[in-house]
Amino acid sequence: MTTATGVYGGMAADVRQANRRRRLLDESFDLLGTEGWQGTSVRAICRRAELNPRYFYESFEHLDDLLLAVFDEAAAELARSTIVAYDRAPPDAHAKAEASIGAFVRHATEDPRRARVLLVEALGNEALAKRRLAAMHAWAGLLASYAREFYGEPGDTDPISEVTGALLVGGVTELLIAWLDGRLSIDLDDLIADVAELFVITGEGAVGIARGRARTNGR
Repeated sequence: MTTATGVYGGMAADVRQANRRRRLLDESFDLLGTEGWQGTSVRAICRRAELNPRYFYESFEHLDDLLLAVFDEAAAELARSTIVAYDRAPPDAHAKAEASIGAFVRHATEDPRRARVLLVEALGNEALAKRRLAAMHAWAGLLASYAREFYGEPGDTDPISEVTGALLVGGVTELLIAWLDGRLSIDLDDLIADVAELFVITGEGAVGIARGRARTNGR
């Protein structure tokens, strides 16, 4: 019974709506991560969430809105785990790289659905593909910003930092897809260690390039 205040079964209307939205997100994540975006329809999501389709449209305008919300949530969780690991690591380039790369790789791969949502399924849907590209640009920018701060070059404007960030983020993404597909015969711990080492080598090389340019230009 619904009261004049919108309370039904002891639960307010906004809480019920939030719970329905959460169910839609959870079922969409599972479908997208197992059946793929082609098998993730409004009807399939509502059937699994045990909701009338009209409840779908109280939270989302159309299917792409929901898929983007699922991707954004997964991407935000990935970013948080990576940043926390970086911040907690000792102030050493190798330790920072191994901690953050380890967190990124493990968080993305420990749940096969998460890896599929973030790395694979976004390639087949136009809206998701654009959001995936935007996320990769954001991660690359974040990496460049952290590198400048770590190496004591916060005001550096040399484009090598953005080039390096894009190179490393794109490379790690493709590496993970290849590893998940079984095209790389390497243990996950070794993959993390190798990628971390390459991050340090590449980052320090980029710093050297930027400083050399600055000396040449008299800055």
